[in-house]
Amino acid sequence: MPEPTAVTSASAVRRPRRRRIGERLSKRAALATSVSTFVVLIAVWWLATKLGLVDPMFLPSPEAVVGALVEQSGNGELWSDIAVSVYRIFVGFVLATVLAVPIGTLMGVNARVEAALEPLMDFIRYMPVVAFVPLTIVWAGIDDGQKFLIIWMGTFFQQVLMVADAVRRVPTGLVRLGETLGLGRIAMLARIVVPAAMPRLWDALRITLGWAWTWLVVAELVAASSGMGYRITVAQRYFATDTIIAYVLVLGVLGLVLDQTMRWLGRRMFAYQEGRA
Repeated sequence: MPEPTAVTSASAVRRPRRRRIGERLSKRAALATSVSTFVVLIAVWWLATKLGLVDPMFLPSPEAVVGALVEQSGNGELWSDIAVSVYRIFVGFVLATVLAVPIGTLMGVNARVEAALEPLMDFIRYMPVVAFVPLTIVWAGIDDGQKFLIIWMGTFFQQVLMVADAVRRVPTGLVRLGETLGLGRIAMLARIVVPAAMPRLWDALRITLGWAWTWLVVAELVAASSGMGYRITVAQRYFATDTIIAYVLVLGVLGLVLDQTMRWLGRRMFAYQEGRA
C-alpha cells in the first residue's frame, strides 16, 4: 500500500475541529456574533426603506426614527417618560418580588402549601392581564396605583411558580447534610436551601423583570398621562410611526441593559456555585 504523503498528513492536521453540541463561544466571539446580528437587521431595515419596498407610513427609515428620538430627547419628554416608567417598574416589580419569594419558597419546601397554592397560581396566571385593565381602573383608579397593580398581576404569579421550582431543585444531598448537622427548619432554609437556590432565584427575577416591562406598556396605554406607553399612544393618534418605533427601541434598549446587568451580577455573585467567572 502507498504510504501517506506529507500533504495528506498536513491536511488531516489542519481539519477544523467541529464544535460540540452545547459548547459555548468565547466572550469575544459571542459579543461579535451578537453585534453582527443587530448590524445586519439595521442594514436590512435601511435598505428596505431606501429602495422604497415599504411605505414610510408603516416603516419609517432609520434616519427618521433617529430624528424623532433626537427631537423627543431635546424637548425633555423622552427623559421624563423614562423616569416615570422606570419608577413604576421599580415599585410594581418590588411589590411582586417581596411577596412572591417567601410564598414560592414555602411552596417549594412544604408539600401541603404547594398542594394548596400551586393550582390557584396556575389558574390565575393563565388569565390575560389585559382583560383586567378595566377592573384595575375601577379598583385602583387611574393614578400610579393602577399601574403598579397591572405590573404586579403580570409578574407575581409567574414569580411564585418559578421561585418554587428553583427551591425544589436544591440537591437532596444538601438537605440531608443539614439534617445530619441537626439544623432546624428555619436554619435549614436560611443556611442551605435559600443560598443553594439563589442562582435560579436570581434568574427567575431577571426573566420576570422582562415581563414587567411588557405589562408596564399595557398599563400606560390606558388611562395614563405620562410614561413611555402613554407617549406611544399619543404618537399613534397622529400616525407618528417614527416616534412609536423610537420609543419601542428605547424600551428594548432599557430592557436589554437591565437584563445584561442582572446577568453580569449573577455571574459575579454566584460564580462559586455555578462555576462561572
